[in-house]
Amino acid sequence: MAHCGPALKGEFARMLNLTDMITSWVHTRSMRNNAHVHIRAALDHAIKAIPFAVTGMDFDNGSEFINHDVIAWAKNLDIYFTRSRPYKKNDQATIESKNNHLVRRYGYYWRYDTKETLALLNELWPLVNDRLNYLTPTKKPIGWATTSVGRRSRVYDTPRTPLDRLIASGILTSEKEAELIAYRDCLNPAAIAREIDRIQQQLTLHAAQITRTLEAAELAKQPNSNTGIRPAKRPAS
Repeated sequence: MAHCGPALKGEFARMLNLTDMITSWVHTRSMRNNAHVHIRAALDHAIKAIPFAVTGMDFDNGSEFINHDVIAWAKNLDIYFTRSRPYKKNDQATIESKNNHLVRRYGYYWRYDTKETLALLNELWPLVNDRLNYLTPTKKPIGWATTSVGRRSRVYDTPRTPLDRLIASGILTSEKEAELIAYRDCLNPAAIAREIDRIQQQLTLHAAQITRTLEAAELAKQPNSNTGIRPAKRPAS
């Protein structure tokens, strides 16, 4: 996702999110731009940080992912590489749902185009990842049912945290399971909330005015809303 604010011009930070379909485990990281060297560095960071083996990845059709560098990276790590169908956003519904309740809720809509804001974002995401992976129960659809009036309704499982789902999957060694449980037990939800708030305030301090100035400049370029005609420029005196 682009941290571009109201305009896609110039260079600005990008965000990479990986979400496991089975456990809902998330990993988020921001990078300077979507050049392949930064994409690969973010993917390498994810492989090291995710506490289980990544055996497959499914990407959208952006050229930042569908290119020789990323495909070769996946091949070298024996990661099964797939992509969604063009113009079928529902193929990526699990990721698309993160745009609001993860990226925009925590990272806002500001434009981030400096080293300072990029560093702040990458302080923010580990805290958010910990909150979502270890402390936030989620429910997953498991089927359909029929209501008393004959309408179809979704049936969901019992809410569990991604860590609980990961443990239930049985793929972790006993040592790794104990390590993750110990890490969860040492987390302080109140301290995480305070630190997230502190970083968000710093992001707003650095980026709010820049974003609003750019937004005003973009709005000034728009055609007159009453006539649909762009106002003519005054001749130089």
